[in-house]
Amino acid sequence: MSKSQSDHPGQISSIGVVGAGTMGTGIAYVAALAGCAVSVVESTPAATQKMWAALADAVESGVKKGRITGSDSSLLVSRISALTHIDELPASLDIVIETVPEDLPLKIDVLTQIERRSPKVIASNTSALSIDELGSSINEPGRFLGMHFFNPVWSIKLIELVIGKDTGQAAVDAAIQFSRQTGKEHLLVKDHPGFATSRLDLIASLEAIRMLEAGVASATDIDRAAELAYGHPVGPLRLTDIVGLDVRLDIARALEKSLGSRFAPPGLLIDMVNKGELGQKSGKGFFEWV
Repeated sequence: MSKSQSDHPGQISSIGVVGAGTMGTGIAYVAALAGCAVSVVESTPAATQKMWAALADAVESGVKKGRITGSDSSLLVSRISALTHIDELPASLDIVIETVPEDLPLKIDVLTQIERRSPKVIASNTSALSIDELGSSINEPGRFLGMHFFNPVWSIKLIELVIGKDTGQAAVDAAIQFSRQTGKEHLLVKDHPGFATSRLDLIASLEAIRMLEAGVASATDIDRAAELAYGHPVGPLRLTDIVGLDVRLDIARALEKSLGSRFAPPGLLIDMVNKGELGQKSGKGFFEWV
C-alpha cells in the first residue's frame, strides 16, 4: 500500500462517497488502498454496519492473497470514516462520488447537496442515466462527470469515465489520475444512453434471461457457455444476481425508452423482481445464495 497521497502534490488525496451499498463500499476500499482519506455518507445504520463487515472481509481476503500486509490492512481501515449526512462531508474534497440507486430525482437531490460542500470534482456512478441531465442540476457542471465502476470494485480493473457536454478538462484529468492511483484502466466515453459497457453487458444478460425463459438450457449451462466458450469470468445470469435483478430491470427500462425494444426486459425478469427474487442480496435469484 502506498503512503498518504497528500505527500504527493497533484495527486488525489481526499474522496467522498455518498451511499454505502456494494459499489460505495468497493470504491471506499480501493480509494483507501490508494492512500486517500475517504468519507462515506450513509444514513442507514444497518447499511453502515454492512459496509464495515464487507470491508473487513475484503481486507482479510487481500491479506490472504498477499495483496496487502497485515499492518497495511489496519492503516487502510483507519483512512475510512463513516458519516450520516452529506452536510458532514469535509469541504473542498478532491472528488465526491454518489452511488445511490438509479433514481433520477434521488440522484439530482444528492448531487445538489454534494455541490454545497464545494468539492473540486463531483461524479456519479450511474450506469445508465444521462450525465448531461444529471449535470443540469449542478450550478457548475464543468466539475461533473460520470465515473462508472464495476462490481466487485476491488477486482475489476476498469472505470468508465463518461464525459458530458459541459464537463471540464480539469474534472477529466482528476478522474484519470484517480483511476491510475487505484491501479485501474479507464475508458473515455460520451454521454449516450447506456454509455459503452452497460449496453454491452445488459444486452447479453437480457438474452441469457430470454434463453432461460424459453427453456434453451439451464441457468448453470447458459453461464458455462459464456465462461468456457467466450472466456467470461462470470456468466451473465450469475452476474445479474450479483448486480441485482432490480438494478438490471431499472436499467433495461431506461434503455428501452431511449434505444428501443431490443432492451425490453423479459417477462421472467419482471416476475422475479415482483416476487422479491433480486439475486445475491435477497438470497435467491437465478441461483441460490446462502
